Amino acid sequence: MRAGSTRTCFRESWGANFIDGDICRFRLWAPDERSVDLVLSGTAHEMRPLDEGWFEIALEAKAGESYCFRLADGTEVADPASSAQERDASGPSILVDQASYRWQTSSWRGRPWEEAVISELHIGCFTREGTFRAAIERLPHLAGAGITAIEIMPVAQFPGARGWGYDGVLHYAPHNAYGKPDDLKALVDAAHSLGLTVLLDVVYNHFGPEGNYLSRYASRFFNKDRPTPWGASIAFEEEAVRRYFIENALYWLGDFRFDGLRLDATEQIRDTSKPHFLVALEREVRETFADRRIHLVVEDAYRRRSLLQRDASGARMLFDAAWNDDLHNALHVVVTGETKGHYRPFTDDSWGKIRNALSEGFAVSAKEDNFSPEGSRARVPPQGRVNFLQNHDQIGNRAFGERLASLVKEDSLRVLTAMHMLAPQIPLLFMGEEYGETQPFCFFSDYQGKIAEAIRLGRRDEAENFGGIPQDKTVDDLPDPLDPEVFAGSKLRWSRAASPAGERHLALMRELAEIRQRHIVPLITATAVPECRAFETEDGTVAVDWQFEEACLELRVNLSQETHPIPAIRGQPIFMSETSGGGAANGSELAGPAILVAIAR
Repeated sequence: MRAGSTRTCFRESWGANFIDGDICRFRLWAPDERSVDLVLSGTAHEMRPLDEGWFEIALEAKAGESYCFRLADGTEVADPASSAQERDASGPSILVDQASYRWQTSSWRGRPWEEAVISELHIGCFTREGTFRAAIERLPHLAGAGITAIEIMPVAQFPGARGWGYDGVLHYAPHNAYGKPDDLKALVDAAHSLGLTVLLDVVYNHFGPEGNYLSRYASRFFNKDRPTPWGASIAFEEEAVRRYFIENALYWLGDFRFDGLRLDATEQIRDTSKPHFLVALEREVRETFADRRIHLVVEDAYRRRSLLQRDASGARMLFDAAWNDDLHNALHVVVTGETKGHYRPFTDDSWGKIRNALSEGFAVSAKEDNFSPEGSRARVPPQGRVNFLQNHDQIGNRAFGERLASLVKEDSLRVLTAMHMLAPQIPLLFMGEEYGETQPFCFFSDYQGKIAEAIRLGRRDEAENFGGIPQDKTVDDLPDPLDPEVFAGSKLRWSRAASPAGERHLALMRELAEIRQRHIVPLITATAVPECRAFETEDGTVAVDWQFEEACLELRVNLSQETHPIPAIRGQPIFMSETSGGGAANGSELAGPAILVAIAR
């Protein structure tokens, strides 16, 4: 709380914030500029230069007014910490009173991470309308399916009207194609009223290729000597840069009351500072929201165990969990036969990699681990990994955006779903997966000119990386990511949920979710990391035991169409597919595809 202020401010360094009544303070870091003006509702006001390249002004203003910053050469730029945009990412910003929304669930403090069954959503494709408000209407369906958390793909303002969101340039502004800031708060509010945890996917490793003007007046924001796949890396060694992103996390968690964040591609967040940016962010988030259950999840291609390390008592030291691409990639190889691109490293000993990814959480060694000398040997509990059979990447980067329900038979899909839901790792579904959606989800964006052409060419490479182009198709058949119809064709078809096949899959999901909450969650809530044993079994089968403090969770799966021997279980079955017949209980054979899950006490 700022002295003399009646408002809580989670964004202290950057942007526009009401600090007392109608007095609003505007701040911009522009170390390359000799002067900066604030242009508020068409009137220019000279900003006061401060140390370290900051400019500031405080004056009377009203919510809803438009503003921008005018550089010394007359160039007008949007506030990089804008809360809302009047039109697009490069136009005027809109002043927002973050304290005006009246929360209906102000007492909500969150749910334990162990209870999470996550559905990943793209706001633009989740409903026909593609808005925050429209998404509210579908939340009861998710809660009724046994889903306990939603993870919203990035919503930060990006150029154009449609896109996945990973090319955001104004990290504080919910994209106006989806609605206003209060509409997003209403979505979070409604989710909490149904007991749903709400996570937001954020991108702190790069800016989009168009609409970011920071390099015009703050060249020190970037380090051109450290390239990333998307351009120059972000200079996290600069204090102003660190504050931009750390306060962004506090802003989403505080002003919008998200329950957690998923940090995209953290291996591209390069920082030589001590503490590392990721450590500093985690510490400040935990300290700021000590009275709430806040969940921080990473995507980390380096597979750094130290990010997920637990102390001697089993308590989390940094992040709650990381996405488990290893399990998805190995499973995808064996159930689809696809071996190109990202799947090629998983063609050797695929079944062994599946067993390792299930039992230990990792199937491939870490590329590096720069957070702890003991990190490579750190044990990670099951709830430290987020499993998925598919997500936006593995579907949308395919040549034609096919979902798993279109690639495998229904009996195999049901076994995969049961294994996914009843393994002790945290399960993540992609929107519509709970009812077996078959509508494709493609990559789409809204650019013009050279960037648009580069995106079209890039789609060919991505298609090869995610399964390749089918033999009866050519690159000329690929959907045009710039075509609005590709976006429209990626929206969920909710009629599928009411179809016989949809209702069968939804009933299975409800049953599995109930079993998970009743039997699996109590086991993984214990603080100790379980002892794991992955049995050496014939290809086509998986057998893993997790010995927790109170009981042993036993998983037996046959994903083939044949009969195979399966190690005996000792416990009481909590779920078995119709074809399993309980045979594995006596160490006999299991006819596939089938699954048997038991708990021995």
